[in-house]
Amino acid sequence: MIGKLKGRIDSYGADHLLIDVQGVCYVVACSTRTLAQMPPKGEFAEVITEMLVSQEMIRLVGFASGAERDWFKLLQSVQGVGTKVALAILSTLSVAELGNAIALADKAMIGRTPGVGPKLAARLVTELKDKTPQFGAVDASLAQLSGELDAPRPTAASDAVSALVNLGYGQAQAGVAVAMAMKKAGDEVLPTEKLIRMALKELSSS
Repeated sequence: MIGKLKGRIDSYGADHLLIDVQGVCYVVACSTRTLAQMPPKGEFAEVITEMLVSQEMIRLVGFASGAERDWFKLLQSVQGVGTKVALAILSTLSVAELGNAIALADKAMIGRTPGVGPKLAARLVTELKDKTPQFGAVDASLAQLSGELDAPRPTAASDAVSALVNLGYGQAQAGVAVAMAMKKAGDEVLPTEKLIRMALKELSSS
């Protein structure tokens, strides 16, 4: 198995790069975010890789970080998500954005990815929600907020998120702001109004 390549960038394509490792050029499929983080043609680079083997071919997929590779593997555990769709998701959302979207059940944010419809977005949220914390992309306060959003009755946190969404903020954006407010509050239980004010302060300073 090939887990990492170190060499000089030979050339770039729309969805891949060629890296020259001691005279051998490897074709590596990548998300657009990974390609954007690579150095210019001719310069030295390190690419974390995942080797996919099938009856038809052997291909390499490259990543700028181990976290992105972990997410790629996790995404592919969901029915209907192959290499192309997983890379499309990682091209559309950063690792942090993807983790937050799943933790906050923001199907619309995941659905921004070309080729990911409402049903697949819902399946991703449902199947990956309990798996995301192990990747460290979701803050503990976001995990706490996620639990409150799932509560059978409205909570101050869920009401605060709803209020921010009604003001025009996205679900994930509002969720992160409320989670930050909850984190700063510590053990203090905040009423909805104060959570909203603190969250708006977070949004204005971001």
